[in-house]
Amino acid sequence: MSNTKVNVQQPAEQRSLSDRLKHRVPKDTGIFIVMIGIALIFEIAGWYVRDQSFLMNTNRLVLILLQVAIIGIIAVGVTQVIITTGIDLSSGSVIALTAVVAASLAQTSDSLTPMFPSLVDLPAAVPIGAGIAVGLICGLLNGVLTTKTGIPPFIATLGMMVSARGLAQYYTQGNPISFLSDGFTSIGEGAMPVIIFLAVALVFHIALKHTRYGKYVYAIGGNMTSAKVSGINVNKYLVIVYTIAGGLSGLAGVVLAARVSSGQSSMGVGYELDAIAAAVIGGSSLMGGVGRITGTLIGAVILGLIKSGFTFVGVDAYVQDIIKGMIIVAAVSIDMYRNRQKR
Repeated sequence: MSNTKVNVQQPAEQRSLSDRLKHRVPKDTGIFIVMIGIALIFEIAGWYVRDQSFLMNTNRLVLILLQVAIIGIIAVGVTQVIITTGIDLSSGSVIALTAVVAASLAQTSDSLTPMFPSLVDLPAAVPIGAGIAVGLICGLLNGVLTTKTGIPPFIATLGMMVSARGLAQYYTQGNPISFLSDGFTSIGEGAMPVIIFLAVALVFHIALKHTRYGKYVYAIGGNMTSAKVSGINVNKYLVIVYTIAGGLSGLAGVVLAARVSSGQSSMGVGYELDAIAAAVIGGSSLMGGVGRITGTLIGAVILGLIKSGFTFVGVDAYVQDIIKGMIIVAAVSIDMYRNRQKR
């Protein structure tokens, strides 16, 4: 008598509710519910502590979105790096470098001490393009160092973090750059930073989900050896990923300089950690192969809500940093637990 087992697929109507929901409920539903829950907690706390509404203040919500926009632009690039099992610690310093370069080329003739007296009143496209180009170069160097020398991404981008900050300080000699043209500062006014962030998120959401680039990025993060065997030029795509991340940091630096109408070498301190936190909270796995731009977008909003909410209820800024660190550790711990369960 044969012992061969026959696997019979269950009819759709006999599958468990949880199995069916897995295919119908969007993957980011869980983190979205967490975001709503956090907002409601601060709403309740606001009425209890200050007898005011947290969510019904339009100015506060606009400020949250503006804060989220800068971090979110960086986080879109960082998410792609994390998917490949990499890391980018240079984002904040690249923001500073690109901000001061862009600002130096956006000065008007009204400036008493322009950095380049012969290059004032330039079209806005010049400083914007220069800032993004500097970011792309920084990202390209990160990618080349990682792929061509075998230096771990952590060390390569840590070196860039220190170098870019030093270059920004040397470039400005520690002085702020102001008197920027209206055409340049217009990209930082009103809702423009948020619009730019959402446009960037949409472009790379489509790129990761519906293009060969996205397919290869996930393949590299899932199993780099298998990706190489499959014929994917892994080094080429890693360089592209890091270059994109650098370019988006450059864009964020340009938008930040335009928003505050100044370029300063102290800009962007700690932004790289916020971007990594947004990606991880949004579901990106530090083990690679997992991550979504939609999740990162929600993760960035969660960070904005937490920062604004704690300030609203009067939590000390130092305590906020402690809690933010605990949230990051918790998100990474959950990610590691999920990966162990899969194995």
